Formats: sequence, C-alpha cells, structure tokens
Amino acid sequence: MAPPPRHRSSALLLAWVYGALILYASLYPFSGWRWPPGQGALTLARLPWTNWNLPFDIWINFIGYLPFGLLLIIAALRGGLRGPVAFAIAALLPCAISYSMECLQQFLPTRVPAMEDWTMNSVGALVGALLGWAGQSLGLIGQWQTVRTRWFVADSAGALTLLALWPVAQLFPAPVPLGVGQVGERLRAVLAEAVAGVPWATTLQRMLDVPATPALPLRPLSEALVVACGLLAPCLLAFTVMRPGWRRAAMAFGALALGCGTMTLSTLLNFGPLHALAWITATDAAGLLLGLLVALLLVPLAPRVVVGVALVALTALAVGVAQAPADPYFAQSLQGWEQGRFIRFHGLAQWVGWIWPYATMLWLLGRLGRREP
Repeated sequence: MAPPPRHRSSALLLAWVYGALILYASLYPFSGWRWPPGQGALTLARLPWTNWNLPFDIWINFIGYLPFGLLLIIAALRGGLRGPVAFAIAALLPCAISYSMECLQQFLPTRVPAMEDWTMNSVGALVGALLGWAGQSLGLIGQWQTVRTRWFVADSAGALTLLALWPVAQLFPAPVPLGVGQVGERLRAVLAEAVAGVPWATTLQRMLDVPATPALPLRPLSEALVVACGLLAPCLLAFTVMRPGWRRAAMAFGALALGCGTMTLSTLLNFGPLHALAWITATDAAGLLLGLLVALLLVPLAPRVVVGVALVALTALAVGVAQAPADPYFAQSLQGWEQGRFIRFHGLAQWVGWIWPYATMLWLLGRLGRREP
C-alpha cells in the first residue's frame, strides 16, 4: 500500500496534547514522591498483578488509550509513513508510555501500579491503531481529507485541534454553562504555595495570602452574556478557517448541539440521569440563543475580521467566568470529580478547560500576522 501524500494533520497536534494529558492523569497528584520501601532498582521494572478486577477500572484503561493509538496512526499515515511503520508506532509507543507511567507510579504513595492497567492500556492502543489502519484501507481518511478541503482552508490544523478539544473542556464542572477558563483562584493558590518561605517574596506573599472577596451571584443579563460568549468562542474560531457561506451557519448549529450535549453529559456524570438537564435555565437558554443569533449574523464577515471579534468574545468570556461564584452545587461537582471515580478524568478535562480559551487567544493572535486566505 503506497503511503498517502504528506499533510499537516490536526491528528498530530491532538496526539501530542492527548499524550501530555495522559502523563498528567497518570502521575496526578505529583506529590509524596519517595523510593518504594523495600524495593530494588531491578524489581521496579516488574509490575504486580493486583487482581482487583473492577470492570470500571479495566474498561477505562482500555478506552483511555484507544484514541491515543488511533490519533498516532492517523498522524503517521498523513505524515507520509507507510502502513506497517505507522502501525508499529501507534501500537508500540503508547505501550511504552503506559509501562513507564506504571513504573513511575510506584514512587507515588497515592497511586497503585498494576499489570492489568498496562495490559489494558496496550490493548486499547492496539485496537485504536487497528481501527486507524482499517479506516485507511477503506479510504475513510482520504474521505475526511476531501471533507476538510471543502469546509476549511488549507492551514487549519491548529483551529481544528482546538475545536476537537472544546467539548472535552466542557466535561469538567464549570460555574456557568460553557464557561471555561476559570483558573484564577487555583493559580493564586499555586503561586502562594510556590513562594511560601521565600525571603525576597514577602510582599507577594502578603498579596497572595489575602482571602478572595466572595463573588456575588452573576446578574441574569451577565450570566446570559457569558453563556453567549461561551458558544461564540468555538463558532468564531471555526469561522476563521472557513470561507463565508452556508457551512459557517451549519457549524454554528453544530456547536450549539455539541455544547448542549457535553453540558448534559457533564451534569449526568455529576448528579445522575434524573438531573441531566438541570443545567438548562431560562437565563442560560437565552444566552445560548443570543450566542447562536450573533454567530449567524457574523457568517458573512471575512476571516481576518472574525479573528478580531473572536478575541473580543474570548476576553469577555474569561472576564465573565472570573467573576462567577463557585456555588454549593459547583463545589459539590468538583468534590465528586476530585475524590471519586472521576479522578481518572480530572487531569484531562480540568486542564483542557483551564487552558482552552487562552490557547485559543494565542492561536488567534498568531493568525493576525498571516495573510488572509
């Protein structure tokens, strides 16, 4: 099978991001590092069988690595590598990474390395690589390239990567629907811990030790505007790599459907199926409608103009989310994620939710310096 022509694929960027998030999720909480008691250097290379056999743990390890293998083989194939080489990379690299993570977990008292985890991670990556190879053999990857060429401009890998990460960012509990990027209080706590006891940073320590003023509840209009900006952000990001036309309008409706779906899934995971739609209030519904209408009005704008409007929307989103209070239900959601089973998703969704709006701003700023397609 001849190798496909080289393309700058968003799959490669997604594979890098996914790999980094796997590293974070595998080694979280990065504290308590110590040499395993009674273990020699050679024995650390031998992973134990735990025999827990919990179905959730088994399948989450399998599912967690399946996309990694799939992304790697797609990136390798679209990068011009032949099928056997691409398959070997997609199957063996995740296996090696998973083994390394399990070995490193022996140095963390809160993590339990297991041969079962490594086995299921490796099998998941293998299945993902097989799915990617099958997709290449059936011509599905080529068909995606055809669709991408029709819908997006040539240099769109960065935007497509950010768009693919946007629904992941919504899975972590947010104080406002679609309100990603609330990192201020966590960042203050991290900085306060970093400079604690540093003699030359006493002034900064006093500033960071001041307790944050309790945020007042957002007014209904403010909350609706934040929700509208949360929907506008992915719409306008997509518009920057799409030519004006009906496809932009379809993308806006798709973003609305995807945003509602991920918010419903997040609420379902937090509070159960009976409360899956509890996030939808009259204020939030108005915000979604406003965001959709504004996106449709901006469909005819040139991509370069859309970049400027998108930067304004993202700035407004970041400022609005920073003002949103952490109500008791939001705190309960965080507790469920950070102390329950969702600890396995903690690093993945949390970091994407924190970084997404700011990474998008940086990408848009870089776009301003390029010629309009």
